[in-house]
Amino acid sequence: MGSGQVTDWQGKHVTVAGLGVSGVPAAKVLHGLGARVTVVNDGDDARAREQAAALEALGVTVRLGDGATLPEGTELVVTAPGWQPDKPLFLAAERAGVPVWGDVELAWRLRGTVPGKPVAPWLCVTGTNGKTTTTQMLASILRAAGLRTAAVGNIGVSLLDAVLGEEPYDVLAVELSSYQLHWAPSLRAHSAAVLNLAPDHLDWHGSMEAYARDKGRVYEGNQVACVYNVADKATEDLVREADVEEGCRAIGFTLGTPGPSQLGVVDGILVDRAFVENRRESAQELAEVSDVNPPAPHNIANALAAAALARAFGVPPQAVRDGLRAFTPDAHRIAHVADVDGVAYVDDSKATNTHAAEASLAAYGSIVWIAGGLAKGATFDELVARSAGRLRGVVLIGADRALIREALARHAPEVPVVDLDRTDTGAMLQAVQEAARLAQPGDTVLLAPACASMDMFANYNKRGDAFAEAVRELGAGA
Repeated sequence: MGSGQVTDWQGKHVTVAGLGVSGVPAAKVLHGLGARVTVVNDGDDARAREQAAALEALGVTVRLGDGATLPEGTELVVTAPGWQPDKPLFLAAERAGVPVWGDVELAWRLRGTVPGKPVAPWLCVTGTNGKTTTTQMLASILRAAGLRTAAVGNIGVSLLDAVLGEEPYDVLAVELSSYQLHWAPSLRAHSAAVLNLAPDHLDWHGSMEAYARDKGRVYEGNQVACVYNVADKATEDLVREADVEEGCRAIGFTLGTPGPSQLGVVDGILVDRAFVENRRESAQELAEVSDVNPPAPHNIANALAAAALARAFGVPPQAVRDGLRAFTPDAHRIAHVADVDGVAYVDDSKATNTHAAEASLAAYGSIVWIAGGLAKGATFDELVARSAGRLRGVVLIGADRALIREALARHAPEVPVVDLDRTDTGAMLQAVQEAARLAQPGDTVLLAPACASMDMFANYNKRGDAFAEAVRELGAGA
């Protein structure tokens, strides 16, 4: 199966690797197209058996507890994005000359197969942090321009549903993870952005170079604009390395004054010097910094990236402003919970790595920082060294808190640290109480853990909920 669309699936033997949020829909779609589908899955728990029974009732073959062996006769493997490239199944597929696609690749290949449905261009967003917010901002801007759109991919509507469903779209705002991009070799976006690059998921990719290379795939074949972060040279390097269509432009975004072919900020105004008639001498006002919710520096950068992609699609300036004003961020993303005794309490539980936590810390001047959890192999020296001047105090929680404590001892020895030697969920209430004791009026108590949550909580949402509940309890007793 080459790089073009597949028009006849009848009788093709397709192996789907993995059940779950992407595998089950892929298996159903392929079966509906007439393919002979076999699903292989490592796990054999109650949830997997329930999903398997539903698929088997349709006529799909499911093998539970056996995700390593390539079924005989397989002509194509469609994998869940999280399956690592070095799994035996994929090595067997490579030896047999069988291509491997992800669900994004499958959706890309199926565009245009629904009679009468227009083929919507894709505006793609990736990066280590900020993908979801930027994609949602982009969708809000596109809607403000009167376009039929949806936030899809790694969030929101399934890409397969967007491509094959009855709903017609003018354009799609597509969030893509590095996993999804790894398995999407033929994707060619209208325009795309890489927001930033920092070490993440290196156990999956094998190296920072491989991780960056997979992120950079989003630029391959771009038609109109490759949007990069002026403050992150690695993103511009990926643009330079990409093979794009003739006429495609490199468009930078910056929190400073923009140069030609850039978007940036001048006197509290988001401005465009890329999509104007004379980009050397003129700039188009798009919105005010106060139109961005919340107006933290990293979120302004997200807004500029979203604006750049929208402008690349021809969206007028007023729609950028209206779309940003209409946008409401998801929970647990630098969300103001309450003010108690002159201290602001902010929930950024989504800051699950050091890069995200650093951006969050940079948004405030005097901080009592609640941090810790599962480090996932991260180191904290650089984060602490860059943020030390903002720290009033630190409260540490979670299994790997010692790593942060040691970095604080090296780079911020004067900052008071409370180390909570407990990992039960009740630790969050104590953490908030200790933070309140350290804080002074005008300070911000910031939950930006720089770590994953699963040592203490089911997910980062539950961690953020626990923080908010603890703040409410603190306020009730004030």
